Parts: sequence; structure tokens; C-alpha cells
Amino acid sequence: MTGPSPAKPEKAGILAWLKKRITALSGLILSLIIIGLVAFIYFRYPDFFERLKTYGYLGVFVISVFLNATLIIPVSNMSVILAMGAALPLPWVVGLAGGLGAVIGEMTGYMAGRSGRNLIAKNKVYNRVEGWVKKRGWIAIFFLSAFPFVFDIVGIIAGALRMPLWKFALPCFLGRTATYIVVAYLGSVGFKAIPWFT
Repeated sequence: MTGPSPAKPEKAGILAWLKKRITALSGLILSLIIIGLVAFIYFRYPDFFERLKTYGYLGVFVISVFLNATLIIPVSNMSVILAMGAALPLPWVVGLAGGLGAVIGEMTGYMAGRSGRNLIAKNKVYNRVEGWVKKRGWIAIFFLSAFPFVFDIVGIIAGALRMPLWKFALPCFLGRTATYIVVAYLGSVGFKAIPWFT
């Protein structure tokens, strides 16, 4: 009776390593494709987002998905939520639609972090935010979600730390929704206070 060939375990190890690397890179590649697609639509069809506003709450949701999916687009989702809070009758629904869209859009950062944890350039801000997320977990994600430009790296950090998806997505949704509801109400009250908007 002969034992297993020593070449087979070595080959299995190489295949497992290769499969793990391909799986990891596929999330990063998917994130980059989504970011590239969103940027292409924004720059190729600049009136796309303006037309989406005419779709009311659904438009808020779709705009929020797009604007939270990439760092490239130089438009703040807060300004869209502010304007739509003034334009639509239910500011809290604007905030809810925006929050739901935001958590879906932020998945690109989470997937990129989970896939390319060794490809991320770390700097002082990254290290500080990473420390907060490591120490405070979902509480840090909830509070940092109120700061759009800082939060852009939180998804990457959560993915790189291998945080379970729900532990990232739930506080992201709750934090962003609360922030967007406040911003939508501010837009509603603020624009109504200006005589030529009423």
C-alpha cells in the first residue's frame, strides 16, 4: 500500500492559495468597476442626477446609492437631501430613502477593504479612524456616519478588519438615516423660511 504522492498536497495548497487570492481580488475589482461606472455616468451624462430628482423619494434613493458608491463625484449627498427635504412633503421619508441608498452605496468601500486589505495606503487619518473602529466597533460606525468625507474610509476599514457585514451595514444605515432626516427637516424648514420659496 503506497502513501499519497507528495506533489498532490503541494498542488492542493497552491490551488487553495490561488482561489483565495482570486476571491479576494474579485471584490476589489467589482468595487472598482462600480466606482468607474458611477463616475462615467456622472461625467458623461451630467443631467442624469437632475432628472432623478423628478422621481421623488425613489430618486432620492437612487441618487444616494450613486453618490455614496464613489469618492470621485464632487457632489455632496447632503446638498441633495437638503434640497429634496424642501421639495418633497415628507422629510423623514427623504431621510429614510437616502439612508437606505447610502448603506447600499457604501458597500463598495466595504468590499474594497475586505478584498484588498494589503493594498490600502494607510495615513494618519486612516490609522486614527481604524483605532476608533477597532475599539468602539458599531458605535464608531454609527457616529462617524454623520461625517461624509471621513466616513468614506470607514467602509474600507470595516472590510479590512473583517467586520461582519451586518455589523457595518446596520449602524451605517441607522446613522446615515438619522443624519439625513435631520438634514431633510432643516431643508424643509429653511427653504420655507425664505419668502420666494413658499
